[in-house]
Amino acid sequence: MDDIVTREERRAEAARDERDAEAPVRPTRDQAEAAVRTLIAWAGDNPDREGLLETPRRVVKAYEELFAGYRQDPSKHLARIFDDVDGYKDLVLVRDIPFISHCEHHIAPFIGKAHIAYYPRDGVVGLSKLARIVDTFARRLQTQEALSAQIVGAIDGALNTRGVAVMIEAEHTCMSMRGVKKDGVSTVTTQFTGVFRSQPNEQTRFLTLLRGAR
Repeated sequence: MDDIVTREERRAEAARDERDAEAPVRPTRDQAEAAVRTLIAWAGDNPDREGLLETPRRVVKAYEELFAGYRQDPSKHLARIFDDVDGYKDLVLVRDIPFISHCEHHIAPFIGKAHIAYYPRDGVVGLSKLARIVDTFARRLQTQEALSAQIVGAIDGALNTRGVAVMIEAEHTCMSMRGVKKDGVSTVTTQFTGVFRSQPNEQTRFLTLLRGAR
């Protein structure tokens, strides 16, 4: 089973590398604003009317904030490790980290919470850095599945842990605002490495601690 998961992870990583290699040249701000004007006109409104004159500029500025993760290096958040923790080797769990991301299929928001746990081996990372990792990846065009895998991959790659566990719970507005229009539907994804993958009791402990917070 582990071999199958590993092959899937390698294929996912290769796909991400290929996507990054094919990334187009970033348009200018003027080109981005012109694209917004085109979409306003396509939607059926007049981009030259008073209420919409500044909308292209505002939308482009909002995109800079909503998709700031493309300009951030997640490894920098995990560069500093604290090893003076009096020999602590047990579970570290940060739960209910709120985030807002955008579905890469419709650029519609999905909103939820991430829960991250790991077993340290050589030290621990600042708790706020785990929240920053979530934000870095969430502020990109995403799928929830990829977001889960990327968070685990970043932590696993930077820290010499004995295992990492991530659960994400989110509501996707691409389901609630359009299409099937089902409000209140929650999607749950999980990703495990190390002892969380190889020892079912560790997954149980992780999930029990999350349920205890409800």
